[in-house]
Amino acid sequence: MEKEAKMYYEADANLELLKGKKIAVLGYGSQGHAHALNLRDSGLDVIVAQRPGSANHAKAVEDGWKPFSVAEAVKQADWICVLLPDEVQAKIWETDIKPNIKKGAVLCFSHGFNIRFKQITPTPDLDVVMIAPKGPGHLVRRQYEEGKGVPCLIAVYQDASSHAKELALAYAKGIGGTRGGVLETTFAEETETDLFGEQVVLCGGLVELINSGFNTLVEAGYQPEIAYFECCHEVKLIVDLIFEGGIDKMNYSISDTAEYGEYVSGKRIITDETRADMKKVLADIQSGKFADAWIKENKEGRPFFNKAREEVRHRLIEKVGARLRAQMAWIKK
Repeated sequence: MEKEAKMYYEADANLELLKGKKIAVLGYGSQGHAHALNLRDSGLDVIVAQRPGSANHAKAVEDGWKPFSVAEAVKQADWICVLLPDEVQAKIWETDIKPNIKKGAVLCFSHGFNIRFKQITPTPDLDVVMIAPKGPGHLVRRQYEEGKGVPCLIAVYQDASSHAKELALAYAKGIGGTRGGVLETTFAEETETDLFGEQVVLCGGLVELINSGFNTLVEAGYQPEIAYFECCHEVKLIVDLIFEGGIDKMNYSISDTAEYGEYVSGKRIITDETRADMKKVLADIQSGKFADAWIKENKEGRPFFNKAREEVRHRLIEKVGARLRAQMAWIKK
């Protein structure tokens, strides 16, 4: 029988371990604002670092913070949570964090990219941990306010204090994660599975599947609006059912005709060749090939990234979708 992974909950974490520590949240974006607000509401001593002049800086001030520069925040803090974009973390580590971080502090991330691919090499006196909510920041905040919590992953990369895991669990409790459940992992496992999921299923795979299905119907002469509803709009309805009760609940809820179509046609779309390509994508992630390409892309000014983003924005499915969604007042709510 397959062994179940251990989950940690409220009783497994001691928030008192963080009392008396000053926590610096670097970045006030999606995850940053949620972590900072939840930690503050949990009674912890929190400061925020955010660049002046940015929209996130204005939002931080609106939320009652007095944002510091990264260097100023790091100098004050016993716990530094790096919630800046992956592509800028290494530079800011060298220029603002490493020269100012206290000896014996805790260095915290919510994604393992820069540790896994050795863009950041922490000094040996630091505890280095990860607390990664499995949901976007607005949901981390909303769930906390409702007395619930988004499940989290925790990992320890470096345990200088011999208490890094307990500290990571305490932080997870502070942002509400132990309400939903916390699973222990490693920086490597979190990073590799996260990148794989994004590329093969959640973003890369799903977007290409939606767009290809839409184009197939349009090219066959069907109305673009009908194609949009069938290949894009209804994805949320299906995903919501899977989210609530797994694939079994989704199959229970759809028609038998739809379920039969799943069984006879799904493997015609996801073929042995597709699965072989999935393994190649995973191999590129594990070897660092993808990370190297992304780092190079940023250094060169993102020529491929920017061109691809513009191409997606001008697809027919985006134009049709925008027109249809404008008529759906309930979406805005």
